[in-house]
Amino acid sequence: STKELRRCDVVRVKGRVDSATAPELKAAFESIMDAGHFKIVLNLSEVTFMSSAGLRQLLDALKTCKRWNRGNLVLAAVPVNIKEVLDLAGLTELFLIYDDETDAVGSF
Repeated sequence: STKELRRCDVVRVKGRVDSATAPELKAAFESIMDAGHFKIVLNLSEVTFMSSAGLRQLLDALKTCKRWNRGNLVLAAVPVNIKEVLDLAGLTELFLIYDDETDAVGSF
């Protein structure tokens, strides 16, 4: 689900993010960016699994948001197992990660 706030947009993901569901995540990011919004908080608190397809969508969105210093994609409430996946892939340094959604929104 997506929600537009004054400072940024919030995307909440639930369940598994794999090759079957990654296109939905991509579509959500694209609709936000097509509207000219490039400050995005991704709440992962209810994600149980993330495959390489999901990680690819995160990287693509991050790259688009940061292009020409337009904004950023930050992660909020990342579960331990998803944080481990990000660590294994070497992606933790690329993302700002916040403990909860409120702190992430406040970062913009």
